[in-house]
Formats: sequence, structure tokens, C-alpha cells
Amino acid sequence: MRIPRATYRIQFTPQFGFENAKAIATYLADLGISDLYASPIFKARSGSTHGYDIVDPTQLNPELGTNESFDALISEIQSLEMGWLQDIVPNHMAYSSENEYLMDILEHGPDSSYTDYFDLSWNVPFGDRQERILAPLLGDFYGVSLENGHIQLQYEQNGLTVNYYSLKLPLRLESYTKFLTYNLGKLTRTLGRNHPDFIKLLGILYILKNVPSEVAGKQRQDQIAFIKGLVWEIYTTNDLIREFIHENLKTFNGEPGNSESFNPLDDLLNDQFYRLAFWKVGAEEMNYRRFFTVNELISVKVEELRVFNNTHSFIEKLVAEGKFTGLRIDHIDGLYNPIQYLERLREKTGDVYITVEKILELTEDLPENWQIEGTSGYDFLNYINGVFCDKEAELWFDKIYHAFISTRVDYASLVKEKKQLILEKNLAGDIDNLALLLKNISSKYRYGNDFTVNGLKRAIAEVLTVFPIYRTYITPDGIGESDKLTIQDVINQAKEQVPLLQHELNFIEKLMLLEFDNSLSQTEREQWIYFVLRMQQYSGPLMAKGVEDTTLYVYNRLLSLNEVGGNPSHFGISVADFHSFNQKHQATWPHTMNTTATHDTKRGEDVRARLNVLSELPEEWEEQVNIWSHYNQGHRSIRQGFAMPDRNDEYFLYQTLIGAFPFAEAEHESFVERVKEYMIKAIREAKVHTAWLRPDSEYEEACTSFVEKVLNPSISGQFIEAFHPLQQRIAYYGMFNSLSQTLLKATAPGVPDIYQGTELWELSLVDPDNRRPVDFEQRRSYLSTIKEQIKTDILGLIQELLNHKNDGRIKLFLTAQLLKARKDYLSLFQDGDYQPLEIHGTHANHIIAFGRQLGNQTAIAIAPRFFTRLVQPGKDPLGESVWQDTHLELPPGTSSSWKNVLTEQPLQGKETLSMASALAHFPVALLVSSAE
Repeated sequence: MRIPRATYRIQFTPQFGFENAKAIATYLADLGISDLYASPIFKARSGSTHGYDIVDPTQLNPELGTNESFDALISEIQSLEMGWLQDIVPNHMAYSSENEYLMDILEHGPDSSYTDYFDLSWNVPFGDRQERILAPLLGDFYGVSLENGHIQLQYEQNGLTVNYYSLKLPLRLESYTKFLTYNLGKLTRTLGRNHPDFIKLLGILYILKNVPSEVAGKQRQDQIAFIKGLVWEIYTTNDLIREFIHENLKTFNGEPGNSESFNPLDDLLNDQFYRLAFWKVGAEEMNYRRFFTVNELISVKVEELRVFNNTHSFIEKLVAEGKFTGLRIDHIDGLYNPIQYLERLREKTGDVYITVEKILELTEDLPENWQIEGTSGYDFLNYINGVFCDKEAELWFDKIYHAFISTRVDYASLVKEKKQLILEKNLAGDIDNLALLLKNISSKYRYGNDFTVNGLKRAIAEVLTVFPIYRTYITPDGIGESDKLTIQDVINQAKEQVPLLQHELNFIEKLMLLEFDNSLSQTEREQWIYFVLRMQQYSGPLMAKGVEDTTLYVYNRLLSLNEVGGNPSHFGISVADFHSFNQKHQATWPHTMNTTATHDTKRGEDVRARLNVLSELPEEWEEQVNIWSHYNQGHRSIRQGFAMPDRNDEYFLYQTLIGAFPFAEAEHESFVERVKEYMIKAIREAKVHTAWLRPDSEYEEACTSFVEKVLNPSISGQFIEAFHPLQQRIAYYGMFNSLSQTLLKATAPGVPDIYQGTELWELSLVDPDNRRPVDFEQRRSYLSTIKEQIKTDILGLIQELLNHKNDGRIKLFLTAQLLKARKDYLSLFQDGDYQPLEIHGTHANHIIAFGRQLGNQTAIAIAPRFFTRLVQPGKDPLGESVWQDTHLELPPGTSSSWKNVLTEQPLQGKETLSMASALAHFPVALLVSSAE
């Protein structure tokens, strides 16, 4: 297995394709990257900027380049001895006209060859639900869209389609008869009954009416293609028939203002295998499973072996050819049976590096029986972020936050409230489906015969609402001890909340724990298991939407803690807990990924690094944020006595400005627009005053107007004058936090992952802001110059970088030096023991240090923190005047001769090592023992 030394995440887009990546491959190799980590590169919806809306996983995305350009890119990275870690998406595909598998189902219904491909109600075992597949893709109510003429029938070589802007859906075969017989008498009179083309048309209609019902699959598709070919032939060769079809299209497409004129099209649409609907309908009447709550992403039944084999055939081929050397699995928790999936994937791809996108709560462990190397790094991100947050300031920040918003907020209660909101507003239809399935099971047992669908729905909702983790992993083979404890605890909590549903909850517990009655038949056992595995697929989406995409935009105590997989009620992480986490990783998942930024993170890594500084300055933060608010009161809008934005959103904005304010004044104008767009997304995600489902344009306009005025020097001179001093202080200290974070990521157990562009300061906000183009030429130029200066005068270079920290080159220098060290001492960092080191002296609490030891080789990482109490702004945390008597205890039996591989300077230490010497030239240190 090829274990990456360091990965670099590339976000491929139509504007940044294979040729663009080829052009930066040498830069990445020079930086010290061993493996390119690629966003999905399979055929996606046209114009996709992220690649997760896949329409065909068996081919490359042509918008990223040709097969030849992809092969040229692979050849380039292989010539540089780099690997390729590929992000794959087994859960879902796009609900799009470009998804030929889905279009085949919508056209042929149950006779399609692909009915088992998607998680449709048609595929629910033990049931008879055959209603039309929902297509909740309209921007307005169906009737309004129809009568405004936005839904149009069109005809082309591939047949009749229903078009709604870019959406194009096929018509079922039977609809051709209805369309072609409409006003047929007129054609008879103009063309003549004995005309050869009219006879052909009658023959086509006869074939349409007599396609044998038992014909399905490929044979049916061939027959339909033949019929469509005949229609196209007479359409293209006979002007009267072409005019007849055009007149019918005009008739079916109706006249806006004439409601009755749309009856033929309405009748035709009612006869399809799908039901066009307003997108908001998807929240309550959902008969296919989605990715989270996104109507445009339909879940794939990858648990079906045929579907798995087909959707992974191209991946298997690229692995076999050595083009993919690693795989990252997107949203593992969305799968019906993750363990089975991983076993199949391992069998198909062999000894390839595999990580999974998995959100773990702080005390939750990754299942040890998974055949993978670890996660994509959110667990590491939250631990490393938390260790730079001063735990001692928690109560002070509670007071500041609650005083500013004039109310107290309990995080746990807020999470429950927001999860209930998502269940009611976004997942109601999905919970209905689960309740109907459970009703079908319970009605067969005397103790469940009196359960109502409504009661079962409330019980399911309560269980999912109090679920503390993303999901459990119960399989047909049984339930693990940790999952059993989780289920029991969840049921007990649910009973406390809804005591009137004791019996329903007892029944759900019995099912979830697989406590089968001896009297159950094999079919009934399978029905139980099906419900349990289905139930597990919904706790994750609820956690993601209720916590990450709602609560984390409402609970704004300290925004650096509001991160994917994080829990902002935990105010910081102790150094001891950080060490314990790393020791566990080294013992169980030594090759997991360590990340500090991804395409999904809420804020750039250096935004968080800045915001963590606030935890060191509660008194100053409290004073300043209240002054700012006072200055900006006149910029808020008033509606019926209510000020907009509200205090919570205002508090959110000030932290955003502190964290993301650019170093360069030239970026000010674009920054204002970015913050406005971000605020709209944030307040819609919060779902308090506005939401994606029910936008409040007046509140949104008030927020964007507030942003504009606050950041306009001619209007808000007092605020800006008060804001800049603290912002610049925070930005200064934040840079040191970032350097320490970079060091820890590269030296802790695991594979360091760098998100594109973050080798310089990364001050982006949530997507799509973090997918903006990266200036690789600037980075290439910086790196080239740095590498040349390292050879001639490294200490002079370091001093220059310290003098010009704002340009980010100091972070690039550190990244390159760390990656070089990983290459030079690869075994040490991949396999070395992890040893927390004791710190003593005046500033012991300001140092995080650990050793990595393998044989007689030792590396020591030294990362300072809490810089506001160490140095004044403009001063560097270096030397004896800062560190005084602070020192660390060296691991027993190690050398007394060391080399700082960052500065390339030697130093001595026997039993102890002074921070003054280790941190004499650079704000962090990586020491490697020298042979004696």
C-alpha cells in the first residue's frame, strides 16, 4: 500500500481542469506534496463547480478535459513520483436530465433496466408503494409553472420531452399515442388516408398500442428506439406531418392567461411515471431518498451488488491501472451498510489507501473493524483547533454573549430544537416513510397492533432528535456493544421527553437491538433488519442539517468552535486531551488524514486561528464589541419595532469581520461583496428570520445593507477607527497560531492534508467562497525564491519573512520545511511512537510539545500558543526575553545534540531543553536528534 506522505486537495472545476493541474504538478512536488488529492472528477452536471452532482460515475467529466489530458496529468504526477488520492461519491447522483440512468427510469417506469439503481419508494421491500416518483424541481407551484407556460412540451430526434428551463424529462411510451392521436382527423383530411406516410403513422400508433407488457429492459428500449426512429423519419421527410406535430406542440403548450388551454399538457403530465412539483414539496412528500435534504441529489442503492459493481467499475479500472493510488469515500454514513460497502470496495480495489469522510463526536471512536486507514480528518481538525482556545475564558464568553444578545442560550437545548425544526420542515416526508414502514411491521404483532402512524412518527422523531452521534452501525450480523449502549441511552432519553409513547419507544428499542422473537419468520426478520438499517441512514442527515447547517449559525458564542464535526459547547481542548487523542491515533489509525481546512469547512483555517485569539482577550473583546454595536446602531433597519439584523446576527458579523478581514486594502471591495453573500447564506442556514424554504427578502436586505454601511469608511468612520486596532492585533497573533497549527498538523500521527491555497494565509469563508481561484503562479514564485535563499542565508531569510508576515510567505516557508522533514525522516513520522513532553517554567502553559521516536531517532515538535500574554503586537515570540526559564524534559535516553530542521541550526540539550534556545530564530520548532 502506498501511504501518502502529504496530500494536497485540488478542487477541479470547468475553469480548473486536468491541464491546469498538470501545470502546477511540479510546484506541488517542490512544496513536498506526495499525493494529489482530487475532488470528484467523474461526469457531473454541466457547469458543476464541485463535482459532487455526478451524472455518470463510469466516465471522466468532459468539462475537466479529455481522456488524453487526464492521462497526461497522471503521467506528469507519476514522473514526479506522486500518487493520486481520489474523492469518490458512492451515495448519490444528480437528479438531472443528464443522468441517463434516472431518465431511463422516468421514461420506462418499472420496466426500466435501472429501477434498482436509486433509493425509490418502488424499491421498498415488504410494501406496495408504486406512486409516481416525485420530481420536486420546479421553482414555483406546479399549477403556476404550468399556466405561466414555463413547462413546455418539445420534440426532437430523441423523442418528446417535458422541458422546464434547463430541466428536460422524457415522456413514457404511452404518451406518444395521446400526443399523436390529438387532432389526427385534421391530418387525415390534409394528407389523405391512403398517403404512405399517413399509413406509416397509423402503423406506428398500432405498434405503440400493442407493445407486449412482458417486454422489458433492453428489448423494450430497442423497441422504443425503433418507434422513435420511425416517428423522426416521417417528421423529417414530410412537411405536413412536421406541421401537424408543431401544431400539437403549440396546442399542448397552452396560452398563458387561458387556464383551460393547459388541460391537454396537464393530462399528459398526470400520465407520467414522475410527478413534477414545487421544490418545497420535497420536504414533506418525499418518495425517494436524497443526499441530506437536497432534492437535486438522489441516493444510489449502492448496497445492490449490481449497482455497486457498475458504479465502481471505472474506479476499479483506474486503481488497477495505478492511476488512483488512494480513495477517499464521501459521506460514509449515508450508506445502507457501510461495513459491507467497505468490504466490497477493499475486495474490488485491493491494497489501496482508503479514508472515509466520517464525523466523530469528541469521545466517539471510529469502528475498528472498518477496512480503512482512517478518516479525512475532521476529528483532528477539531482537536487541533480546540487546543488554541483558552478554556479558562469559557464563563466570561458566556457572559459576554448572553449580555450582547440579551438572552441565555443552552447549546444542548438549541441542538434539540433545531433538529426538531429540520424534522418538521425538511425531513417530514422521510420520517413519514419510516413511520409507514414501522407501522407495517408493528401491525403484525399483538403488542404493536394499536400503534398509530402518527404515534410511531413522533416516537421515531424523538429518537432521532436525541441521537448524540451521526449514526450506529448495526448490521444483519448483529450489534456492537457501543452501539447497543447508544441505543439504550437514546431510548431512555426519549422516554423522558415523551412518556406517553413508552410502548412505541420500547418497540423501536426492541427492533434496534435486534431482539428477535423466536416466532418470527425469516421474511419478518429481514423486515426488522431493513427498518433498522433504514433508520440508521437518517440520524446522519438530521445531525448534519440540524447541527452543522443550522445550530452552528445560531449559537455564536465563539465562532472558531463552530466547525464541521465540532461541538461549540466544548470551549477548547486541554493539552492532555490533545496528546491522548494523538496517542490513540498512533495506536489505531497511524495513517489517518490530518486536516485543518476542507471544501466543507465553515471558515478558513486562518480565520479560526484568528478567532481563537479572542478567547485570550475576553475583557477587551467585551468592551470593543459593545462600542462597535453602539456606533452601528443607526445602520440597523426597523420593522414593526424590531431591529434588523438582530443582535445575534450582528454578533456573528463582528466575529466574521475580525476573522476574515483581508491583509491587503486592495481586497476591500471584493471583501464587502463576499461578506454580504456569506451573511445571506448564514442567516438562511440559521432559519430564524429567513430560510432557504421561506426567504424573507426584507430581513436579508437589511443585513446586506448593514454590512455595506458598516464597512463604508465615509459612513462608519467611528466604527472603522475603533475596529482596526483590535482587528490588527488579532490578525497579528493569529498568524502565530497558524504557524503552530501547521507544525502540529505535519508532525502528529497521520497524513497532513493541505487544502488548495492554504500554504499562504487562508481567510476564506464557507463554500463557495473557499472555491475561489488560487494564484498558483504567486505561490510558485514565492517558493522558488524561498528555496534559493534557504541555500544561502536561511537565518536572513527567516528574519525577512518575520518582518513581512502579512504576505504569508512565512507559512509557505514553514510548510515546505516541514514537508521536507517528513520526506527526510518518513519512517519516524509514519511509525514513530508519540510521546507527550513535560513543560516547566514561567510559560509552561504556552507550549504544546511532543516527541516522535523510532529506534534511536527522535523528533520533537514545539508549538507555542496564547501569544497575547507573551509578546506585544509587532514583537516576535523568540528568545530568552520572552521564554525566560521555560523548558521541556527531553525523552529519556535521547541525544544531547539536536538540529532544528526548520532553521537548520544546531542546539544542545541534556535531559532538558530551554525554549529560549529552541525558539531563538523561529516561532515554532522541529528538532531532530543528531548522531553522537
